Amino acid sequence: MLYRKLGKTNEMVSILGFGCMRLPILSGGDPTKIDEKLAIELVHHAIDEGVNYIDTAYPYHGTGMGSAGQSEPFVAKALKNGYREKVKLATKLPSWLIKTREDMDKYLNEQLERLETDSIDFYLVHAINKQVWASLKEAGISEFLDGAIKDGRIKYAGFSFHDKLDLFKEVVDYYDWSFCQIQYNYLDEKFQAGTEGLEYAAQKGLGVVIMEPLRGGKLAGNLPEDVQNAFDHADVKRTPADWALRWVWNHPKVSLVLSGMNTMDQVIENLNSANEAEVNSLTANDVEVIDQVKAVFKNKIKVDCTACGYCMPCPEGVNIPSCFSMYNNHNMFGKEEAYNIWLTPQQKASNCVECGLCETHCPQGILIREELKNVKAVFE
Repeated sequence: MLYRKLGKTNEMVSILGFGCMRLPILSGGDPTKIDEKLAIELVHHAIDEGVNYIDTAYPYHGTGMGSAGQSEPFVAKALKNGYREKVKLATKLPSWLIKTREDMDKYLNEQLERLETDSIDFYLVHAINKQVWASLKEAGISEFLDGAIKDGRIKYAGFSFHDKLDLFKEVVDYYDWSFCQIQYNYLDEKFQAGTEGLEYAAQKGLGVVIMEPLRGGKLAGNLPEDVQNAFDHADVKRTPADWALRWVWNHPKVSLVLSGMNTMDQVIENLNSANEAEVNSLTANDVEVIDQVKAVFKNKIKVDCTACGYCMPCPEGVNIPSCFSMYNNHNMFGKEEAYNIWLTPQQKASNCVECGLCETHCPQGILIREELKNVKAVFE
């Protein structure tokens, strides 16, 4: 296992972290019913092979973002019998549930009990976006983090991020964070914080943890035939997951990469990658292969939307950027089920009344009304 320094913390962490958001579940599809026997085997094998960073969060393996999930209690079980002492434990403050300063202490104390630990090594403010950030500042997030570090309930403070680059830089500069967590993979170099955010945070001394290196598994397997062909013709033979992970680890500013592994094959494959993925270890030919794959995917994108949000808010409530993102995912990867899971009826493309207001604000010149008809035709 290879290790890297996590920013200004000077802690040496395994370049592969075990993400506990997508643990194996029992038959029936209930996310709260974790297959604990198998999941513990996976976590223990990873730790035995050198993984020393375990990541969970308050809502993982729950019924929704407003309730406590089963991932944290599971992690407490998995880290018994000496395993807690072998790892750095990370979990996250449910930022969207915070209304007051007292709420912060309430949730942290609850998480300490759920995790059966006196201290959390890496504590993140979860899923910061524009809306929750304003509330967190008003409620006193800085004072809370300072106090929790001082009294020993947490060791290092960080945040995970889901919004635009300008807000990311504002958050980085607001507090003396030790680390941050961003989405990053070879298709998301300019998504949310992106490469510029990665470099900005690293310049400030923050360790950078990467989530979604495989885009929720979409880059790991069952790729379109023309994408798979590009990998198959490479001089070096690697699995799609290995290619994707190595691309992220190739960046010297990346501290560690989280992977949500739910089979032993995935654990073993990712461990093998993490044993060899040194900084700047990809050759020029390797980079060219991934560039070819990116070009193939880019040609499948139907709507050149950057999710800048200038088209929003829609007077009728249509979530235009999300509609286009799911439409593009459908064309790049095949069947996309998130449309009917995550979008409310009002947010769907069929609610467009063709007023055209969005098109007057779109810097890309997208014919939004026509493209929303295409979205509707595919999903509705």
